[in-house]
Amino acid sequence: MAKKCEKVEMMVVASKVKAYIKSKGCMTSSDALEALNCRVACLLSCAVERTKANKRSTVKPQDL
Repeated sequence: MAKKCEKVEMMVVASKVKAYIKSKGCMTSSDALEALNCRVACLLSCAVERTKANKRSTVKPQDL
């Protein structure tokens, strides 16, 4: 996952992520959600590439 993150629409639910982090006794920085969103976008892009490389159109758990 060494790809450069491009600006993408927010895909993570901020309130859920913040609540999860808070439940673990930590706080969420202002830029953590954007960084997480970037990681999710990269993960999904790689999964789509793998799906296409395997001549499928359905992303499966093993693609992630």
